[in-house]
Parts: sequence; C-alpha cells; structure tokens
Amino acid sequence: MRRYRFVTLDVFTDRRFGGNQLAVFPDAQGLSDAEMQALAAEFNLSETTFVLPPEDPANTARVRIFNRTAEMPFAGHPNVGTAFVLADRAAAGILRFEEPAGLVEIEVERDPAGAVTATTVAAPQPLRIGDTLPVELIAACAGIPAEGILTARHAPTLASDGGNPRVLLEVTPEALASAAPDHAAFRRAVETLSVLGGRLSLYLYRWDGERLRARMFSPLAGTPEDAATGSAATPLTGFLLSLSDAAHHAIDIIQGVEMGRPSLLRTTARRTADGIRATVGGRCVPVLTGEAQL
Repeated sequence: MRRYRFVTLDVFTDRRFGGNQLAVFPDAQGLSDAEMQALAAEFNLSETTFVLPPEDPANTARVRIFNRTAEMPFAGHPNVGTAFVLADRAAAGILRFEEPAGLVEIEVERDPAGAVTATTVAAPQPLRIGDTLPVELIAACAGIPAEGILTARHAPTLASDGGNPRVLLEVTPEALASAAPDHAAFRRAVETLSVLGGRLSLYLYRWDGERLRARMFSPLAGTPEDAATGSAATPLTGFLLSLSDAAHHAIDIIQGVEMGRPSLLRTTARRTADGIRATVGGRCVPVLTGEAQL
C-alpha cells in the first residue's frame, strides 16, 4: 500500500475555519493523473495541489492543481497555500512553481522571528481581456435582476491572466447580497455562447469604500460558490487598472462573507512593457495533517 502525506490549510485568512480550504500533497511522486483527480474529488474542496520535482532544477517544484472535476492551469489560493507549506524551500524569499499556465513566482513574507506571515503570488501571464457578455443572460446565471448589474464602467467581461477566464461584473449591494447561482442558466449560457468554451465562472463585485466585496460562482466545475478566488481577483484588479489612467494600484478584496468564511485577498496591478501584471497575496492557517493510502 502506498502512503501520501497531506496537509490542509485555510487560505486568505488569519483564523481557522475562515478563508478558502486547500489540501496539499507535498510529495506526490508516483501518483497518476487519475489518482490525483480522484483525491481532489474525494477531498471535495475547490482545489487540491500535488507537488512534484521541477523539470528545471532552477525552479522550486512542479505544482499541479485539480478542482473537483478537472486540472487547472493556474489558480490563486492553491499557490498561496502551497507556497506556505513549501516556504522552507524558498531561495532569497522566492519560490518558483512550474504550472501549465507558465512559471509562477511567489514571495514569502516572514516576521522578525522568521515565521511565515503571508505569501504573494504573481499571475503567470499579463491581463487578457475577452468578450463582453449579454447582461440578461449573466444576470440569470447569478440569480439577480438585470438591473442589478451596473454597466456604467463596463459590461460583464471575460478576463484572465493565466487561469481559467472569469466573467467580471459590477453589481449593486443588493444584488451581491441576494445572488445565488442558477445551474440551469449556467448550462444554457455555455450551450449558447461558444466564446465560453464550455466553462463559466462569475466574479461579482461591488465597491465598499476603498475596498471591494466579491463573490464567485462556478457550479459547472463543482463549486457553486468559492470563499476566495485569487485567479479571479488578479484579472479583476488588472482590469480595473485598465479602465483608469494610473500606472499601478492596490486593492483589498473581501470575499466569502456570505458563506461564513470571510477572506481577505490583497491585490496589486501595474502596467509593464508586456501588459498589465497583477499579484494576489494573503495569510494562511494550517488545519489538518494526514495520510492518504492507495
């Protein structure tokens, strides 16, 4: 019987049972693709990560990320949490993970005593802005009236920076509070809109002073609602920068409140020679350790 150690963490929080849950297998050598997917489905979390030796020894590790149904090219909270687990492997405070979306660089922050306080992930690709989508159709997916979507700044818009594309939509406070994913509407949307490529995730947000409040729905991937979505926070922060004349900005995003798992995602975006680049960081709390037997 083969045994594989795992740890679980709550990510983007400073307290247990907040933030977004993550399972990490620090040494996944010997696991097949099917076994990784089966373990991710067994944990039934939004993502599970599997750490393998890097193909290039100059990098820290190869990291594979699985949600309940499929492997992902990049995701935010899995990288933040995996970096926390592998922090002792950092060189000069930096980890480099090989992932399908590209090389992911993570900065490890420590307090004066050397304890890890936070990790910050740089999205592996510059911002890519895709198509705008019909207000009525997206509103139906979110279970809100069409007037709940605000379009003065932008229509619902596809965007990504290495992860799966997200639909970014600004909503009223009332719509954010009352939203609930409509699975049938999600299925109709992916059948109707070929631009979605069979995938649909909604990232709803509203301004709350200088911060944002957000929620994320991705029921077709097995996550009706996500407590903290770094790979949606980075394209959102980059997209908002693209709507301004600023060279850079930083935005704190509060997510997961409606789920009872409040999360704080600290994001930045800046203009660079190859486009807008974004980061997302936060704190983590270890919760469980264990062993899978296969």
